[in-house]
Amino acid sequence: MELLFLGTGAGMPAKTRNVTSVALKLLEERRSVWLFDCGEATQHQILHTTIKPRKIEKIFITHLHGDHVYGLPGLLGSRSFQGGEEELTIYGPKGIKAFIETSLHVTATHLTYPLTVHEIEEGTVFEDEQFIVTAASVIHGVEAFGYRVQEKDIPGALQAGRLKEMNIPPGPVYQKIKKGETVTLDDGRIINGRDFLEPPKKGRIVAFSGDTRASERVTELARNADVLVHEATFAKEDAKLAHNYYHATTEQAAQTAKKAGAKQLILTHISARYQGESPIERLEHEAKAVFENSKIAFDFMEVTVERS
Repeated sequence: MELLFLGTGAGMPAKTRNVTSVALKLLEERRSVWLFDCGEATQHQILHTTIKPRKIEKIFITHLHGDHVYGLPGLLGSRSFQGGEEELTIYGPKGIKAFIETSLHVTATHLTYPLTVHEIEEGTVFEDEQFIVTAASVIHGVEAFGYRVQEKDIPGALQAGRLKEMNIPPGPVYQKIKKGETVTLDDGRIINGRDFLEPPKKGRIVAFSGDTRASERVTELARNADVLVHEATFAKEDAKLAHNYYHATTEQAAQTAKKAGAKQLILTHISARYQGESPIERLEHEAKAVFENSKIAFDFMEVTVERS
């Protein structure tokens, strides 16, 4: 599980920061990629990475401001032109379906793959045997959501060596033991499968704030997260601007990470007013003063989400 930041700027593209998009690479887990937001020129950013558009399985949109959705029509079309055939599912606020359908219709874009669009509300928006994705409303002046991606715990590996030492040959019985079942062997021995499993591996959690003022909802969304990706459009000194424009500061994002018990904070959606090495270092310092394990994202930065 890796995060790849395709765009880390706010509002409009800048020379060093494109507008918002983050890829969650789940290549080992499910051989696919999930995108969180898809700002203008996201497909151009993807060209500089190893991501293949046909591997993008899901796109989660936080809200319908242009710097978060203008890249969708182009990416959807390119995925088709490049031979994508697997289904793509998009999740987002009310209006996302009309935006996509209108864009594809007026440009006469034909897709070669099934496209499903879900207009979401708060709560669980996706769940399978591996992951559960939860959405929570955040404060941004328009309908907006943050997302929590939680990997389910992975069952412990079967201790096959111990079973062989007990003269239990491989076969269907191993599958029952691996499921933690209690089985009775042909010779009458009773085996409790749970006694022959390694401890389960704890599932990882990644939270995305979306664009938002400082919010207790984001704190709960990020509870015990391994990584919190939080917007930090403004510096600490510009807290009034942040409030007026429904955004957060570096300090506020760090306070959220601290209250949530997150392990790592990555700040993104950085205003173009803070350009150059010195201003960015200052932003990072402001966050670290509150929450030490903080980092300012930059375009094409990759972060491995470590398992606790």
